[in-house]
Amino acid sequence: MSHKPKTRLSGRERQVMDILYREGSATAAEVRDRLPDPPSYSAVRATLRILEEKGQVRHEPDGPRYVFRPAVTRDKAKRTAVRHLVETFFDGSAELAVATLIDDSAASLEASDFERLQRLIDEARRREDKGDK
Repeated sequence: MSHKPKTRLSGRERQVMDILYREGSATAAEVRDRLPDPPSYSAVRATLRILEEKGQVRHEPDGPRYVFRPAVTRDKAKRTAVRHLVETFFDGSAELAVATLIDDSAASLEASDFERLQRLIDEARRREDKGDK
């Protein structure tokens, strides 16, 4: 059964996903061992089940235990989260979101960062001019 990934994750669910992205795969016990202020083993299993229902995680049997893996790539998860952030806090305006990020971090950006950002903008303009999206 295919699940459409849901983007809203609780803080604990994000922690579990970070562990799975970092490790590639893990059992419930391994996830629990890596969590800060870990909950009970059954709470970790419940969180993994919820993440599976949300389409974020899949499992494979490995003897008597299950091994959990992310069901979506980290890149896709980032893009989905950014889209949600832009829609929620910036009324769908990527320009406002980018402007806010640059305003907030301008002091820590180096010349090479601004050059890379300019290249990304130039590439996006070229794709737009060609009709590619």
